Amino acid sequence: MSDFFKGIDKVRYEGPESTNPLAYRYYNPEEIVLGKRMDEHLRFALAYWHSFAWEGGDPFGGRTFERPWFDSEMEGAKLKAEVAFELFELLGVPYFCFHDADVRPEGETYAESTKKLNAIADIFEEKMAQTGTKLLWGTANLFSNRRFMGGAATNPDPDVFAYAAATIKANMDVTMRLKGENYVLWGGREGYETLLNTKLDKELDQLGRMLSLVVDYKHKMGFKGTILLEPKPQEPTKHQYDFDVSTVYGFLKKYGLENEVKVNIEVGHAILAGHTFEHEVAMAATHGILGSIDMNRNDYQSGWDTDQFPNNVPEVALAYYHILKAGGFATGGTNFDAKLRRQSIDPVDLLYGHIGGMDTCARGLKAAAAIIEDGSYDAFLEDRYAGWNDAEAQAMLKGERSLEDITARVERDNINPQPKSGRQEYLENLINRFV
Repeated sequence: MSDFFKGIDKVRYEGPESTNPLAYRYYNPEEIVLGKRMDEHLRFALAYWHSFAWEGGDPFGGRTFERPWFDSEMEGAKLKAEVAFELFELLGVPYFCFHDADVRPEGETYAESTKKLNAIADIFEEKMAQTGTKLLWGTANLFSNRRFMGGAATNPDPDVFAYAAATIKANMDVTMRLKGENYVLWGGREGYETLLNTKLDKELDQLGRMLSLVVDYKHKMGFKGTILLEPKPQEPTKHQYDFDVSTVYGFLKKYGLENEVKVNIEVGHAILAGHTFEHEVAMAATHGILGSIDMNRNDYQSGWDTDQFPNNVPEVALAYYHILKAGGFATGGTNFDAKLRRQSIDPVDLLYGHIGGMDTCARGLKAAAAIIEDGSYDAFLEDRYAGWNDAEAQAMLKGERSLEDITARVERDNINPQPKSGRQEYLENLINRFV
């Protein structure tokens, strides 16, 4: 045991009336919601990178956090792993997620980096057995090192592509070894700054080839988890190839991977793409590629991905409504891709941030379940589209009527439809009853 969280006890559920800042007021893992335990619905995971690797810097200033594992190479990485599992236990989160660069220092060579990764995986394996904490997903950082400044899979240099492929393989091996339930590909620099030096067709084909290699290796190694692709617009590359869920789905269809890969959707990325989070979740569910989520929020006055802990219950509730309607998570879960503000420098602040985020998600889940159980909202939607249940409407939808057939019916029956109210204000009021 380290003394990083010295004097802090395990966080427990105390109910809505509690004023204890180190207690859950709404997250009760054992509470039954729609026939299933709350912790089984939410499947919380803690992000290793923001919680333990981020130094508190911003574009105008450097490190504000002082952590005993910073600048200590492998000894620091081992201490960081010790502290990480202490936090997992204090919060009672069932899962965690990591990039390779979060957990081990960079080596001079690929072989050295991989050796260090496996050494930390040895520690993880032991800690996971001791605590029962599981791995929701692993991934490779293919964006921070300067070798990836022109992309990883989409780099004009085939040696960078090869290095990225080898790095992914190493991380997939560790993810499977640790019984991870998913593997994520996060294309931080898979895009372009300017078309002046870019061949779009080549880069897209390279990205498609890399993803196909990953899928092939998944089946070869016998990995039973899900391959997830994370949509991300604009930053740091101005034109990202994985801009949003619909863009990713089109990409998957083009390369015949729509039945092999799902998406990991982040709130902050959805906002940067000009969408709401529930839009992206609903779109993924519609396309059949909903996999997992990264739960955070952006500062709406900033054009950057600020990765703050969630605190907006109505937004979260609408997202979980669509997740529940889609059948809930399978291998995915709720990962807190969220970080402290750079002035929140104390260890206890890590607990405050996660407690608030977990309570917000719990309230959102319960509100979403209440909306479904009440049935008024679903009944309205069914009624609004009820006309499509008509035999003639179904014939149009199934391709049993030509344009000429449809036109003839409009003329014969003198069809002259009148607009009907969409009742948006009524629906907003209805949803607010639950959140």
